[in-house]
Amino acid sequence: MRNPASSSRVDALRAAPWYRQPWPWLFAGPAAVVLASAVSAWLAVKSDDGVVASDYYKRGLLINKTLPAQPLVSPDIVATLQFDASGAVRARIEGVANAPERLDLTVKGADANAAAERVTLLREDDGEYVGALPVSRHARWIVTLQSRDWSLPTTVVAGALSQVRLETIPSPR
Repeated sequence: MRNPASSSRVDALRAAPWYRQPWPWLFAGPAAVVLASAVSAWLAVKSDDGVVASDYYKRGLLINKTLPAQPLVSPDIVATLQFDASGAVRARIEGVANAPERLDLTVKGADANAAAERVTLLREDDGEYVGALPVSRHARWIVTLQSRDWSLPTTVVAGALSQVRLETIPSPR
């Protein structure tokens, strides 16, 4: 004897399109994971970087010996930079026993795509350093001043560049 309710349900499942069947969807998830794993394994083998150097640790230790010593900062060095509208830069340094012949000034706009302007300031007879900087318009500036023997901390300046004072902050004792 046939049960009409059960036979109509089976017939309805057989007549439904494939995407309404539960079986394809039960296998689709694991099949996608297997396929993604195979692609990941192929990419890993194809783009193998290998070992850069077998003695990477020893080479890393040697880097510290080959790098030049960082310039020391004396806690009493103070620099005052004067910028005028035409781009001329004047610097006065205080607290340096042996005044260097030149200073390296780096001025960069604080926005992400601003290019850094590097200027060499040369010492004049009166002890001031003079150089020329291209005039640009930025709202904030990053200013760095250094010589061959020392470097002052980088300073961020808001607004137009007119007068900037760079100095070290003595460490608390």
